[in-house]
Amino acid sequence: MMKQAYAPTMTDTMVEVFKTDVQSVDQSIKLICKLSQYIPEIEINFDLEDCDRILRIKGEHVPVPRVIKLMNNSGYYCERL
Repeated sequence: MMKQAYAPTMTDTMVEVFKTDVQSVDQSIKLICKLSQYIPEIEINFDLEDCDRILRIKGEHVPVPRVIKLMNNSGYYCERL
């Protein structure tokens, strides 16, 4: 009798959290659109009520250096927590 290999049915996802200086909902919406365009298949949200103005990105692969570069090139501070 052959043993079957275990193959998970769900993909692993990771969550990366960043400190930013984004101040408004309008800014966050523009950044979500830009990040989604350059990094497809990720979930993005901001917590602007947090003192660190949190940017949270969830996906199978989150390219941290690219996120920081895109944020910086858009004129915002961004640091991985």
